[in-house]
Amino acid sequence: MTNKVRISTILELKKKGVKITTLTAYDYTLASLLDESGIDIVLVGDSCGNVCAGYDTTLPVTMEEMLYHVKSVRRGVRRALLVADMPFMSYQENLEQALHNAGRFMKEGGAEAVKLEGGEPICPVVKKMVEIGIPVMGHLGFTPQSVHEFGGYGLRGAEIQEAEQIRKSALALQAAGAFAIVLEKIPAQLATEISAQLQIPTIGIGAGVGCDGQVLVTYDLLGLFDQVRYKFVRRYADLAGEIRRATTEFCTDVRNGRFPDDSESY
Repeated sequence: MTNKVRISTILELKKKGVKITTLTAYDYTLASLLDESGIDIVLVGDSCGNVCAGYDTTLPVTMEEMLYHVKSVRRGVRRALLVADMPFMSYQENLEQALHNAGRFMKEGGAEAVKLEGGEPICPVVKKMVEIGIPVMGHLGFTPQSVHEFGGYGLRGAEIQEAEQIRKSALALQAAGAFAIVLEKIPAQLATEISAQLQIPTIGIGAGVGCDGQVLVTYDLLGLFDQVRYKFVRRYADLAGEIRRATTEFCTDVRNGRFPDDSESY
């Protein structure tokens, strides 16, 4: 294995000013392709609830569902750093629960780090995880598990008070030992300022170009999940359209006796 990406690699990229690339994966095949492309971090996101299971939010996703996806992705990832999302209510009850579930992602799933949503209130959990050898990525700004608290999917940190709280939380997560922080759907200027303040890298999604790296849901990037389109998503392909075209052609060929032909038969 050459050029394996580790936590130290991610921290070094920030020091060198090299942007960090992150994409999501939920299965072996896609994970293998992302890994071959040179992605730095593969995130097994609880966004699997939206794009794989069809949930309206990420809240219904369970530990067992996440473990299945993490194990599948682990088999396809050799080079990238593999990070697992901790789903809603897998770490919020108490410290013992949080450590147990994070440990399962590392021990059973083969993850190399976990990601937690939240600011200052979760810092004691982050600190303890790091102390026992579980690397943690933070997540601030719009945190999907808090969608009902926020009352929707709007921009976070636009008001001075909330912006200062996000800034404070970023510094607190760094002090607790987080190795990186996702900044989601916050003003670009705020994200740039936070990125400059921190020694650890920020990974932006809908947070402007001033972050130390960027993450997207791969199904969005590929145009595979096209029911919703966010402003911050750039589509690099239209796989949904291509799949519809290919399957329609298959149906036509089968119905008209054009598939299979002699070369495709035994």
